[in-house]
Amino acid sequence: MPSDIFLTIIQLAALVFSIVFHEVAHGYAAWRLGDPTARVSNRLTLNPLKHIDPIGSVVLPLILVLSHSKILFGWAKPVPFNPAYFRDPRKGIMIVGAAGPIANFLLAMVSAILFRLVGPFWLAGGWFLAYLCVTNVVLGVFNLIPIPPLDGSRVLIGVLPDRLLRPYLQLERFGFIIVFVLLYGGLLDKVVDPVVAFLLNLFFHGM
Repeated sequence: MPSDIFLTIIQLAALVFSIVFHEVAHGYAAWRLGDPTARVSNRLTLNPLKHIDPIGSVVLPLILVLSHSKILFGWAKPVPFNPAYFRDPRKGIMIVGAAGPIANFLLAMVSAILFRLVGPFWLAGGWFLAYLCVTNVVLGVFNLIPIPPLDGSRVLIGVLPDRLLRPYLQLERFGFIIVFVLLYGGLLDKVVDPVVAFLLNLFFHGM
């Protein structure tokens, strides 16, 4: 069994790469829709130094790892985008919002396939790929929760009736409070855990 220090480094590396990949996917989707904001801001890069948020990318994940939390998550500095560039702003926001979780699921799938190919022969790489898959599945599922400002809320914006849009967006000021209350109360686990378990089983054993 690898040492705790080794596993901590592997977990943090997998998380940082995953959240950076997630944010770059948002920026790339916006750029493809005609918005140059992320590119001009030099945020279409996998260089973590351009994306790291000291609290969300380092401090919180480290606390979660050291406390042996069963949930490991974090965030990077959000990639900026301007819906005014989109031909259809609401549809554009929906596509940009969905791009992050989709990128996480694709990365999880690739990681699982590579794990099955090289994991038995490469210990360090196998652990990294396993954590990379798990981390991306958790991030993808978690971010699809439709509570502003999580990505699921941006996806929902694209399909909500106009009369519900304004009151829904007003939830954003309380969004993280709602998320943490639901996390603390274990209510999100009841939704997230079964989906995560299903996807992990699919990626590791069903493909």
